Amino acid sequence: MSIRQFYDRWPQYNRRLTQVVAAMTDDQLAIRPAPEGWPIWATVGHTAAMRTYWLCAVVGEPGAETTPWPDPDGDGWEDDLDHPRSAAELVRALDTTFAIIEGCLDRWTPELIDEVIERQYDGRVQLHSRASILQRLLTHEAYHCGELSQTLGIHDLPQIDLWRPD
Repeated sequence: MSIRQFYDRWPQYNRRLTQVVAAMTDDQLAIRPAPEGWPIWATVGHTAAMRTYWLCAVVGEPGAETTPWPDPDGDGWEDDLDHPRSAAELVRALDTTFAIIEGCLDRWTPELIDEVIERQYDGRVQLHSRASILQRLLTHEAYHCGELSQTLGIHDLPQIDLWRPD
C-alpha cells in the first residue's frame, strides 16, 4: 500500500497553484509583497525548487534531471533576481517537480516513511524521517501559497484557493 491516500489533496493544491500562476502576466509575476521581498515568480520558483532539493538531494529520489534544477544542491534560477521567469517556465517547474512528489506518494509505503534520512547542513548532521520531509514540503508550499494569495489579493488578482471543491 502506498501513502498516496494520506496526501490525497496535495495534487489539488499543486493544480490550484499552477492554474493561478499559468494565467499571470510577466508584470504580475514581477509584483513584490514589499520592496525587499521576492517577486512572485521567485517565490513560486523557490517553492518548486525545494521539492527537488529535499526529495532528490536529501532523500535521493530520482527525477532532478527532468526539472529546471538538475543539480538540486546548487543555486537555482529562482535565486537570480535579475533573470525573471515566465508563467510557462514556472508551470513547467511546478509540473516537473510535482512529478517527483507523485512518484514518492506512489512508491513510499507507511512502513517506509519512518525511515530516517541523514542530512549534512551547515557543518552539522540532521536527522529527518521521510514523513517529516513530506510534512515540511506540504506546509512549506501552503505557507508560500498563503503569502502569494495575500500579495495577489492586495493587487486585486485571483488568489490561490487550495480548498475550493472541483
